[in-house]
Amino acid sequence: MDTLKTREIVRKVRQIELRANRLVDDTMGSHYRAVFKGRGLDCAEVREYVRGDAARSIDWNVTARTGRPHVKTFREERERTLVLMIDISASSHFGSSMQAKRELAAELGSVLALSANRNHDRFGLILFTDRVELFLPPDRGRRHLRRVIREILFFRPRSAGGDASKALDFLNRVFRRRALAFFISDFCLPGPMEELRRKLQTTNRRHDLLAVSVNDPREFEMPDVGIITLKDSETGAEARIDTSDPNLRKAFAEEAARRWDVMKRRLRACGIEHLELDTGMPYLPCLMNFLDSRKARRAS
Repeated sequence: MDTLKTREIVRKVRQIELRANRLVDDTMGSHYRAVFKGRGLDCAEVREYVRGDAARSIDWNVTARTGRPHVKTFREERERTLVLMIDISASSHFGSSMQAKRELAAELGSVLALSANRNHDRFGLILFTDRVELFLPPDRGRRHLRRVIREILFFRPRSAGGDASKALDFLNRVFRRRALAFFISDFCLPGPMEELRRKLQTTNRRHDLLAVSVNDPREFEMPDVGIITLKDSETGAEARIDTSDPNLRKAFAEEAARRWDVMKRRLRACGIEHLELDTGMPYLPCLMNFLDSRKARRAS
């Protein structure tokens, strides 16, 4: 790697680190502890149900085996493990406004990782395309944080395709204890939807899985710029179209909205909380609203 490129990488990493530090100092510190701490629970024992126990703590397997209701009691783990699962398929390089989707994912990931580090929690990284491209085991510290940011921004994947199935299987195989996993993707995932649904559902049972979609406005609305050639960044397929045709633009918008509605319904059906981010809008208000809503749901 030449010196100029190395300097550019270092500059970009430090720029995002400084921005993340400001955001965490101003807003994220208290939110991280309030929303995430205390949810890392290990089952300590199973005992017979007594009046007043919460129904959600019932252990149905033991209850069925003994014929008497039993509940699980829990102890809080000393620390949580945060896992950033980030889609770096070719579509992540797209960006028509403030930043590319991958740059937004890097900044969001650095804010979450820095919050974990400040609370003495470990954080790891899984970068994936249609395979697991890179795994950084959970650790803490500034050096680890900088490497996480650098890899999200500059890691060169072997594949251009996108398929989350292998990444979800990898998470479930490697992390035996329950982790807090942020699944960050544009969800342009061409694999079988039913298989993805099953993988997401299984992962959400084993871990605390949160979905973050990172999209660009141009993926939902085609501009009127005349005749252009479009290229699929993942398959290489090309198509020449006339964007001045209002019927074409309408059909494009309707199909994009339909696909996205299907994906959101799939996530809801799996019980996965979902944060939507847009490269054309500041992400911090959306993130804070999401964390506040999550905190309120868990308190109810």
